[in-house]
Amino acid sequence: MACSIEIQAAFILSSFVTFFVGLLILFIFRLIWRTIKKWQNIKGTGIILELLLRKSTGNKHLKSLHFHGVFRNRIEMLLSAQTFVGQVLMILVFVLSIGSLIIYFINSSDPVGSCSSYQDKTIPIDLTFNVFFSFYFGLRFVAADDKIKFWLEMNSIVDIFTIPPTFISYYLKSNWLGLRFLRALRLLELPQILQILQAIRTSSSVKFSKLLSIVLSTWFTAAGFIHLVENSGDPWLKGRNSQNISYFESIYLVMATTSTVGFGDVVAKTSLGRTFIMFFTLGSLILFANYVPEMVEIFANKRKYTSPYEVVKGKKVPPSLELETLFKCYMAYTTFVSGSALKWEDLRRVAVESAEACLIIANPLCSDSHAEDTSNIMRVLSIKNYNPNTRVIIQILQSHNKVFLPKIPSWNWTTGDNIICFAELKLGFMAQGCLVPGLCTFLTTLFIEQNKKVFPKQPWQKHFLNGLKNKILTQRLSDDFAGMSFPEVSRLCFVKMGLMLIAIEHKSLFHGCCGLMLNPPAEVKLRKNTLGFFIAESSKEVIRAAFYCAKCHGDVFIPELIGKCNCKTKIQRHFPGTTLLVKRGSMREFSDSTQSDDLPFGQARLMSNVSFATRAFLYEPEPGCDQLDDSGMFHWCRAIALDRVILKRMDKSKHEFRNHVVACVFGDAHSTLMGLRNFVIPLRASSYTRQELKDIVFIGSLDYLKREWVFLRNFPQIYILPGSALFPEDLRAANIEECSMCAVLSSSSKALSSPALVDTETIMATLNIGSLRVICAPHMPEEPWTSECFTGFPEKPKFRRIPILTELKNPSNIHYIEQLSGLDESFSGTNLHLSTSFSTGTVFSGSFLDSLLATAFYNYHVLELLQMLVTGGISSQLEHFLDKSFCGLTHSCTSVVSGRARCKLGLLSLNQTILSDIEPRKTFGQVFCGSLDNFGILCLGLYRMIDEEENNPEEKRGVCYLGKWYPSIQA
Repeated sequence: MACSIEIQAAFILSSFVTFFVGLLILFIFRLIWRTIKKWQNIKGTGIILELLLRKSTGNKHLKSLHFHGVFRNRIEMLLSAQTFVGQVLMILVFVLSIGSLIIYFINSSDPVGSCSSYQDKTIPIDLTFNVFFSFYFGLRFVAADDKIKFWLEMNSIVDIFTIPPTFISYYLKSNWLGLRFLRALRLLELPQILQILQAIRTSSSVKFSKLLSIVLSTWFTAAGFIHLVENSGDPWLKGRNSQNISYFESIYLVMATTSTVGFGDVVAKTSLGRTFIMFFTLGSLILFANYVPEMVEIFANKRKYTSPYEVVKGKKVPPSLELETLFKCYMAYTTFVSGSALKWEDLRRVAVESAEACLIIANPLCSDSHAEDTSNIMRVLSIKNYNPNTRVIIQILQSHNKVFLPKIPSWNWTTGDNIICFAELKLGFMAQGCLVPGLCTFLTTLFIEQNKKVFPKQPWQKHFLNGLKNKILTQRLSDDFAGMSFPEVSRLCFVKMGLMLIAIEHKSLFHGCCGLMLNPPAEVKLRKNTLGFFIAESSKEVIRAAFYCAKCHGDVFIPELIGKCNCKTKIQRHFPGTTLLVKRGSMREFSDSTQSDDLPFGQARLMSNVSFATRAFLYEPEPGCDQLDDSGMFHWCRAIALDRVILKRMDKSKHEFRNHVVACVFGDAHSTLMGLRNFVIPLRASSYTRQELKDIVFIGSLDYLKREWVFLRNFPQIYILPGSALFPEDLRAANIEECSMCAVLSSSSKALSSPALVDTETIMATLNIGSLRVICAPHMPEEPWTSECFTGFPEKPKFRRIPILTELKNPSNIHYIEQLSGLDESFSGTNLHLSTSFSTGTVFSGSFLDSLLATAFYNYHVLELLQMLVTGGISSQLEHFLDKSFCGLTHSCTSVVSGRARCKLGLLSLNQTILSDIEPRKTFGQVFCGSLDNFGILCLGLYRMIDEEENNPEEKRGVCYLGKWYPSIQA
């Protein structure tokens, strides 16, 4: 039926009236709000206004305001693409918008001057779509911080000009095309939707979808406008110059105009249409000249801009399309601001004074690491000068540059200021993996999140996957633990709550410095409000340590029953009725009973178990004690000339190393220094005696190692063998057959065409070392972590593999060396952290360290504990304190005690060491309690052999896994 001018005007005016009236109301409300704020700033007026508001509102109104704020935050989370519901809503809105656009295409076949009746089945469907659009519009309006800005957004304009006419059609029982073509603008969200669906992953695909969405939405929207005005005619001429043109012909006209060709067979006749074509032609020059060639280039897979990026100082660029799409996916959490932290006006723009923290992220691919660090330190200075109370977390590339940050007057460790050096942590992980094989895997699993669903094929894989659920968590302990020793509290938490307490925050004995203590001795008593560090699966579990009540939970041994009680009278000092009497002698006697003959790891037979253990040693200085550095933290010696430590391949008989560490290094005279000092420091920690130190042999380019030697010359028992790990002769010259561990360190960053090539030298060296076979001599003692001797035939001699720890920069390269594990039953098609090589502790990758920035933001105590574990047992805060307090006291008793009163990590066999006295020890729970009760040793996990029936391809060849803290797992 015909559609009169009045009906058409009702459809058009409903949208314009809604837009402008809504905008006017929002402006009025903002003006009123600003006026109230201005009155509050006038002296005296704000107090009177506050009193009036309190009388008129009351508590119920204040509660409703709080509820409104919480509700808005929930809506904002709901709309974010980070949540599953938000992703579903965004996809649903996009699909329904495309559906509404398709209905418009169907209805456009009718004349523009006619109205569709409700007998048309597409009208109720379109009405249903718009009801949902109205609901989604309301949610977005509630969640918006700036209502006026939201009202002027593209998607809001689309909704305002398409939703009201639908309700008008319901009232008039007829429908008109009107401005429904604006739904085509929703195509601009195509890249975001495809990224949510993980249909596109690369930057080129994101760019192509972005360009395609711009071109299509522009064509469809422009064609809809041409179709409307050409079929309706100019309003002032009452439609006398209208022409009958289909929507397809309108698209044809728009595409011809975009290409700047214009055949003239279809032209605009109305003044409005011609005016629009004039402006659209100018825009088409930009659209066709820029976007279309880029789309063709991407589609044709032409590679352009292959040269490496050169950093230009002072040059700032906007975010890329891929990063911009990422910002949109997390729009509820991210806001991009272009500026510099060195300028106060930019710091004021981002409201640094109100920020919870400021994270300064370094560029690991920069050409000059020292310049990158110094520039970031200057940014810290700028932020601290602007607002001294702002919490700063900075990433440093070279560890020796950390010393400048604590010297900033407003630097404050206690408020969360923190320094993260990935190179220090990465090499610290590798060093601890040389001392305690498998520890790299053990610690890494505490900081990774496994979201992929996998199905274990063997029992050991099931236990390992369960271990991946655990993480390091902190919790304030119940005051009922005050006065108890750490071993007592740790045992109680393990037995009653199923928690593993490994460390506490405690005020140190020297100079009152507050720091972390890992497994402190029984002499250290817990105080009220002590912070505990746990290994557990969730915060719901560790909260039990805060709820524990000696009166209410004394007889409870089911962890789930320990909750918040209503007990009003708390026992200030409590010792359980069944007090654990840890039988110890003096610390001197305890130390003497575990000399180096016990601590080195004994022989591990098939099916034997080895446990990770931490132990507190308080050394008493003896005459002629070891020479330590100024802080007493590490073994030290006078500077050694480089030519004295260089080994020659021909003189192997002169340097018969045994039970040493071989480190394979790749680099040349121009390579960026990786900082081998960070690898050496944990191996020279003063918590180990001089007799326990292992010789370190570096194999690599002499030109590179010369540059590193400046930072290594004051550490004892370090040697350099010029050569390469790619040549077996050089490996044998270092007596690799007798080493306790061979560490293959990845080379410095290089500009390579493929990420798979960054680990080329590392992988080749690993394959080279893995192919070596050592004959098992009858007199040769084996370490518990080395592979068992194996042979396929009884008459042939037995061989063993060389223990190796490989660092990979690209975790996806694990499949190149996974074959060395010797197991067929691996996780098929999985990543590094689900590989057999990782589970056995022979591969490490520092890719997970990126998440430590977020960890430091949410809980800096966890990062401090990690630094203690991997860098020699001392935190950055305590290290800085000792550097200031004990400088120059190298040989003093104070330095020795302070430096050596630390735990050390070890790998102890259950059959060949002091742990063999523990009875019973059939389960991990029994081993944990027995080692803690009898020796003060905190057992963190198991390094177990695979049973024969668990698919051992080489029969007697042992493959290890981390059993972790499950009391029922057999030891």
